[in-house]
Amino acid sequence: MSGKDLTFDVNGQPTAGYLALPSQPDAPGVLVLHAWWGLNPIFKKLCDRLAAEGFAAFAPDLNSGRVAKTIDEAKQVMEELNGQRKYDVVTAAPDFLQDQPGVRKEPFSVIGFSMGAAWSLVLAGERPENVRKIVMFYGAGEADYAKLRADVLGHFAEKDEWEDEKYIHAMQNDMQAAGLKTEFHFYPNTSHWFFEEDRPEFNAEAAELAWMRTLEFLRRK
Repeated sequence: MSGKDLTFDVNGQPTAGYLALPSQPDAPGVLVLHAWWGLNPIFKKLCDRLAAEGFAAFAPDLNSGRVAKTIDEAKQVMEELNGQRKYDVVTAAPDFLQDQPGVRKEPFSVIGFSMGAAWSLVLAGERPENVRKIVMFYGAGEADYAKLRADVLGHFAEKDEWEDEKYIHAMQNDMQAAGLKTEFHFYPNTSHWFFEEDRPEFNAEAAELAWMRTLEFLRRK
């Protein structure tokens, strides 16, 4: 198993990404959509961890090469980047992942963090036949849930200034009303970004529990 930085084509433009493949063939695919910081070492390491567990993991760069370290930097990057470009990258990434040798040509899973969680819903709405499972880390969004065919696992912070708990519950209710299977967890004494070990909000205990729940969910038939 080894992960590597690479580029893939999105509408004729080379786009960065990180691909980690397991040693065994016929691996289920997992798309990793990073938080607003960009494709930093945390999300690359997550791809490596997934590959070590037998998954083929690909994280496309939604930030056009930019990586933010502070909230202010991330806000600036968000304001300056083109939303259409992000959409194009998100919707092109599945084909690149599934074209890799040894990756199963069947519906895949998406793990999205904060901003990436919202994009995971967009992708599942655009490619309902391709997205089988969604894992949302402390991010919410919108979609036409009647179109979706995915099971949804959500990991949310107990004290989150960035995501309103009422909105998260409303999102889950809307998903369930559309017939989707959902499993949402709120982690005590956590804040947004609690899974990312380079952040001051990192909570090792909650991150480990969320990781174990994620693996169990991805492996579930």
